[in-house]
Order: sequence, then structure tokens, then C-alpha cells
Amino acid sequence: MVDKQVGKWTRTGGNNLMTNWLSTSLTFDAVLANNDEMALGAIQALKASGRPMDSVVVAGIDATVDALAAMKAGDFDVTVFQDAVAQGKEAVIAAVKLARGEKLPNRVLIPYQLVTPANMNQFVK
Repeated sequence: MVDKQVGKWTRTGGNNLMTNWLSTSLTFDAVLANNDEMALGAIQALKASGRPMDSVVVAGIDATVDALAAMKAGDFDVTVFQDAVAQGKEAVIAAVKLARGEKLPNRVLIPYQLVTPANMNQFVK
């Protein structure tokens, strides 16, 4: 890791961070963003600077429509899908168990689903 900054969860924030990094001598080969919007902003800045998108891996989280479109275009490499339906289902199951007085684990995890160009069509709706 060569740097870590806050992109304010926005495309503009991701763009501003990447623009600043590109104006320095910082060298990197991957961008890992905590959501797709920041990753998309980073992609905008990378492309505006002329950096070839095949020279950097860009990753985000959420598998948004815009991220999947950028993935289809070859600009976005990986994201993860957070399954809201499964999260909701497990929340209801947990609530029912609690209402019955049953014990629950401290955390109920719903696995993320990795989205890459190889399987992205499963997530396009």
C-alpha cells in the first residue's frame, strides 16, 4: 500500500484523490476503493491523465450499474456484490430467533459475491 485516503464515498472524491496522486511521483498498479463510486472517480482521473487502463487494476464494492458498464468497457476490473435480499432474509430470521428467545452468534455474515468480467453478466439486471 503506497497511500490511503478518504474519498468521501463519492465519484468526485475518488476523482480528486486520484488527480492529486497522479500529480505526484507516486507509483502504483492498483486502486482499491470502498465503493464503486470512488473507484469510478479514480477511473475518470486515470483516463483524463492518459494512463492506460490495462496498466492498473481498479476494484470497488457494490456492483453498481455504472461499475458494471465500466467493467464491460474494460476499465473496471473487479467489484463485489452485497446481496441485499440475502441480508434482509437473514435479518428477519435473526429477529424471529431473538423474539423466540433463541441465541444467535455475535455476527451473521452474508458472503460477498466476487464480480469480474468473467461473471458480470449474472449481475446485470
